[in-house]
Amino acid sequence: MRTFGKKSWVIAEGYIPSYGTGPEPEFTSHETACILNTSNQQAEVEITIFFSDKDPVGPYKVTVEAQRTKHVRFNDLKDPEPVPTGTDYACVIESTVPVVVQHTRLDSRQAENALLSTIAYSE
Repeated sequence: MRTFGKKSWVIAEGYIPSYGTGPEPEFTSHETACILNTSNQQAEVEITIFFSDKDPVGPYKVTVEAQRTKHVRFNDLKDPEPVPTGTDYACVIESTVPVVVQHTRLDSRQAENALLSTIAYSE
């Protein structure tokens, strides 16, 4: 399999709604980084979160096995500290091997859910 992607990615727009409607956990409002590793090597990924009013937090460490995908919910990132809800943020994602990153948000604050998805910016 050919290796696709880049080692550095940026998601400039992040926001986890502070509440949602519908059954948990499927309809919990969330942000996700969908990380695809097509290489033959395990990807060690670090995520750093940036805010408008305080210093960056991170790195959050994630492993994506070779030739696998991992969907990382920002809501589930706890170490070094939970990513706050109801707060604007951005992030930088850095990997030891090239990966592809897609950003997705489920906003379930209304009964009519909204899903946003976009490819992240790569460097």
